Amino acid sequence: MVGAFFFCMKKQPTTLRVREAALLGDFLEQKMGGMTRTSIKNMLSRRIVHVNGAVEARADRQVNPGDEVQIQPGRGNSALVHPKLQIVYEDDYLIVVEKKCGLLTVAAHPGATETTAFSILRDYVRRESKRNGIYVVHRLDRETSGLLVFAKTQELQEYMRTYWRQIVTKRTYVAVADGLIEKNSDTIRTWFTEDPKSTMVYSSPVDNGGKMAITHYKVVKRTAELGSEEAKSDKKQFTLLELNLDTGRTNQIRVHLSSIGHPVLSDRKYGNGESPLDRLALHARILEFIHPVTEEKVHFETPVPREFLHLFH
Repeated sequence: MVGAFFFCMKKQPTTLRVREAALLGDFLEQKMGGMTRTSIKNMLSRRIVHVNGAVEARADRQVNPGDEVQIQPGRGNSALVHPKLQIVYEDDYLIVVEKKCGLLTVAAHPGATETTAFSILRDYVRRESKRNGIYVVHRLDRETSGLLVFAKTQELQEYMRTYWRQIVTKRTYVAVADGLIEKNSDTIRTWFTEDPKSTMVYSSPVDNGGKMAITHYKVVKRTAELGSEEAKSDKKQFTLLELNLDTGRTNQIRVHLSSIGHPVLSDRKYGNGESPLDRLALHARILEFIHPVTEEKVHFETPVPREFLHLFH
């Protein structure tokens, strides 16, 4: 791992060790001698308090024995508030966010002025210093919601892109597929080729010189039991899936589910676009990787979107 390669000299933070379980606000009030409750809340809102390396802005967050609380000098970013993007984790090297559907990760063409996850985060980090930057490590389709990680230096971006398959230990998506998938679990392994003009990705069960794509899925829930009278009715049926990727090809889940005859709901590109939802039913729910600087495993989860679950009630 890169370890100290990305370490830079700076003013040292104030470091506090937690010895007894407490709410963060109460802990800071006790340890910061003389600070009012209002001052502590203001400090938290400025996002200069870190718990175990991650920014924490909630006074009601519980801290436990062994936790490390740091107050960072010279950091004054206010919390990011945006309807399409929420920060899940931030430290001096990375930002992990949850992106809503409808937001591009990065502009499709140089010079484009559309708001993207990248442009929102660029403006956010520049509140602290105009010299700060943000760098895209990987992407999600515009229509796909879920977890994304960005680097704060170009060197770290290049490292994470180069060793992405080695450092990522888990990438789990949830999707709602059209129809009732019969197998409770399976692995789809095909070769992908892309038409540069149409940007369509095609799947082949045999090696045609394309790139190998591997997707594992398991059924979480069906709207009807296989073989039941409800399943045989004319009513539309759906399958909720959990999917894990061994590879990260363009549109991989969408292409693979379409290739087995059960496209993702609302997919106009690889399905028929018909759906009771007003969005693509695909969400990047879990992201786990080895932090390239601390060398510790970090794990992030988001809930299954409620609109997905409503289809199965």
